[in-house]
Amino acid sequence: MFAIFRAYYGWLLKSGFSGFDNNVRHWTATITHIQLILGLWLYFISPIVAYFLQHFSTAMHERAIRFFGMEHITMMLIGIILITIGSAKAKRKTTDREKFKTMAIWFTLALLVILSSVPWSFSPLISRPNFRPF
Repeated sequence: MFAIFRAYYGWLLKSGFSGFDNNVRHWTATITHIQLILGLWLYFISPIVAYFLQHFSTAMHERAIRFFGMEHITMMLIGIILITIGSAKAKRKTTDREKFKTMAIWFTLALLVILSSVPWSFSPLISRPNFRPF
């Protein structure tokens, strides 16, 4: 969210692309890649995913199982890919305005994809509690 704010702020106010902005771009991509590693680890130890993979044809007809076994991971990977592409493209742009614009567009698209695939507690189809006691 902070990277998107900085990107729109710099793009719309025609600010200079500082070293801080470059660090925000870099750390946004780095943090999403760390999240990817953690997410993949959780994916492969999940009992829901194990059920999905072992009973694929049956699980494809169960909305909640299909969401966690296929839809969630696919959309999250797409979101991370969009952030990675946006970061790489922004790094290669020549003007400050183009860098901010590229970050703003790609990171916003990624955020929309990611938010669309979170199992929110208020979702009517797939919901999970925001905080679970373990």
